[in-house]
This record gives sequence, C-alpha cells and structure tokens, in this order.
Amino acid sequence: MPLQVAVLKTRAITAVFFVVIMLTGLLWNQWSYLLLFTVIHFGCWYEYKQLLLKIDPSYAQMNSIHHNSIQLAGFGLLLTGGQDSLQIGELVLPDLGQYILVAFLLLFMTNEVLRNKSNSYRFPLYAFCGFLYISLASYCMMLMFGNIRHRVFPAQPDITMPLLVIATIWVNDTMAYLVGSLIGKTPLSSVSPKKTLEGTLGGFVLAVLAVTFIATHFFDLPRISVVILSCLTALAGTWGDLLESKLKRMAGVKDSGQIMPGHGGFLDRFDSLLIAAIAVGLVFSLRYST
Repeated sequence: MPLQVAVLKTRAITAVFFVVIMLTGLLWNQWSYLLLFTVIHFGCWYEYKQLLLKIDPSYAQMNSIHHNSIQLAGFGLLLTGGQDSLQIGELVLPDLGQYILVAFLLLFMTNEVLRNKSNSYRFPLYAFCGFLYISLASYCMMLMFGNIRHRVFPAQPDITMPLLVIATIWVNDTMAYLVGSLIGKTPLSSVSPKKTLEGTLGGFVLAVLAVTFIATHFFDLPRISVVILSCLTALAGTWGDLLESKLKRMAGVKDSGQIMPGHGGFLDRFDSLLIAAIAVGLVFSLRYST
C-alpha cells in the first residue's frame, strides 16, 4: 500500500484536534476526566445503536426503556469506578453509581419480561453486548484513574495509567500505518483490507519499545508493569479496531458517525481504546487484587 501524503496530513490534523480535547479532559482534574468519559460513553452507545439498527432493522421495535435503561445502567457502572473524592456535598458519586446501576438493570430486565413481545433473545443480547463493549470499558477507564494506579504505580499521578494506554494506542496506530504504507504487502484481515500484517507487527513492536523506553527512562516506572500494559494495549487495541470494522461492514457504512465531517464518529475514534481499556483494567485488577 503506497504512502498517501494527503491521507497522512488529514490524519495528523485530526490527531492534533483530538489530542487537545483529550488532554484537556484527561489532565485538568478528576471532574473533567469524568465528563470526558461520560461523553464518550453515551456517544459510543448512540452510534452502537445506530449500527445495530442498520444490521438488524427489526431492532427498531424495541421501546425507549430498553435502549435508555441499559445505557443509564452503564453510566452507573462508570460512576462506581470513580474515586470516593468524587463528591457533591455529602453525595459520593461512586456510591450513587451503585444505586443507578442496580435500579436501571432491574428496570431493563423488568421491561424485557413484561414488554418484549418479540420473544427474541437477540435484542437483550444486543444490549448486553453493548454494556460489555462500551460501559465496561468506561468503568475500566475510571478504575485506571487512581484506583488501580494506587497499586500499580503508587508514587505516580492518577492519570499515569490512562496516559500510558492512550499513548500506546496512538503510537501503535501511527506506526502501523507508516510501516504498512512503506513495506506492507500481506493483508491482515478481509474485515479491514487496508491493514497489513507487516504494519500490525511493526506498530506493535515499535509501540511497546517506545512506550517502555520513555516510561522507564524518563519517568522511572516499573519496567515489567509498563511492558505488560503496553503489550495488552497494543494487542487489544488492534482487536478493537477490527471489531468495529466488522460492525461497520455488517451495517454497510464507512463511518460509525460524523462527530467530525469526513473523519468518523465516536466509535471510529475510540474503538481501540474500548477493548484496550477492558483488557488492561481487568488484567491489572486481577493481578493486584491481593
């Protein structure tokens, strides 16, 4: 695949725009972090629903309680991953999140029993898959901001793990594109014809090496934890990219949305992060559970 300068320039401009937005949300404070991932959570849910409606038009028969209750339950899950310092007066948001999660899950299940007249199990399955795909990922991103970091990188700022994950994704995507453009010959998958095996392997190796070198030599982070995190992120991020490409191919669309004209939607921007967040969040939670 020849190097396309115009495409590379467009991707660079888009990347700069998103870097500014992402870094503002990530670095300002814990409230901007919560707001950022709340917007990402509901934006991804909206586009996931639109893709499902194109894949299976009969899904349109489901009522608003079906669609909204599972998303709000997911928001409750997101809140439970936050730190206890997220408070409004005496109201601790992670505690509130537990009530929101349980209440809207019960509402969702009650609605399915009483009002799902299709007798089809695939509609609740669609919702449950979205809950795992989007809401669990958002929960894991909240966990990484402080709760897991306290055990993995105890002397570092709360934002350390999220930044490492996002940096690994960006380096992996950029290097995979460059390596694939220069020497890529072997298609990786029919799901995403532009991806090559050479580009994917090159992106993975360069991302792990670059992130590990910078994190250990300039920030004195423990090497083994950084290597595990970057490997998980690069592998899971690539799988997340392919998963979203598969969904778009099934829906017959090029982009999941249009948050930026010509540059795609929320799922296009965060497909790699969703799966990477789940992989890193769950693995490190289990590894440091004791």
